Amino acid sequence: MTSTSPPAVLPGSGTTDYARYMRTEELLALQRCPSEWVHPDELLFQIVHQSSELWLKLARSHLARALGHIAADQPSAAELVLRRAALSLHLITEQLHMLRHLQPAQFALIRTALGNGSGFESPGWREVRAASTELDIAFSRLLASLGTTATVLYRVGQPSDPLYRLAEALVELDEQIALWRTEHYSVATRIIGHGVLGTRNTPVDSLAQLISHRRFPTLWEARTELTEASPRGRHGGQDRR
Repeated sequence: MTSTSPPAVLPGSGTTDYARYMRTEELLALQRCPSEWVHPDELLFQIVHQSSELWLKLARSHLARALGHIAADQPSAAELVLRRAALSLHLITEQLHMLRHLQPAQFALIRTALGNGSGFESPGWREVRAASTELDIAFSRLLASLGTTATVLYRVGQPSDPLYRLAEALVELDEQIALWRTEHYSVATRIIGHGVLGTRNTPVDSLAQLISHRRFPTLWEARTELTEASPRGRHGGQDRR
């Protein structure tokens, strides 16, 4: 006895509602076909980057929702979607491990098909960076409206407090960005080496300079202030282990 799929009822060209809703025909047609490849691993390279753009689109959506929740004085709701955004960034960082399977000689061929394209031109990363700047401003305004600072929040706040948890969700997001940049730099140098230029004539080692950049500097500065205000911080105590 054979089972048959129920007839598709959604609009679209797919033979099933799954294909129509997910738009799988269009999605799977977005990659270069074998006749266009300069090397078969172009498929790996393109899928890693295309799927990253999708996760970044989701992250950007969550960051926009977080901004709305902060404006509505809903820190717990903002924290929830911020942690989802951070998880999206974690997943694209994990995907970079696939690129470690590209051999230098193979990627040298693939680079010839990229034109002047560069990861610096990623629309997803551009929008995530812009949204993180908006979040930094919104959170600073929230603290100011409450008559407090990040340093005070970390000194007297409790980890169970919604505002404290929101601050930590922002730090987690920042960490995930730094971890992605670290892995990106590691993978790039593994494949193309040090002291060379990327596809946009940008030195690959310039990626290392971005790792220490913080999207929410006030939250990191608060940690420094608390450390320096401690007896050990004031006297420059040394670890004598």
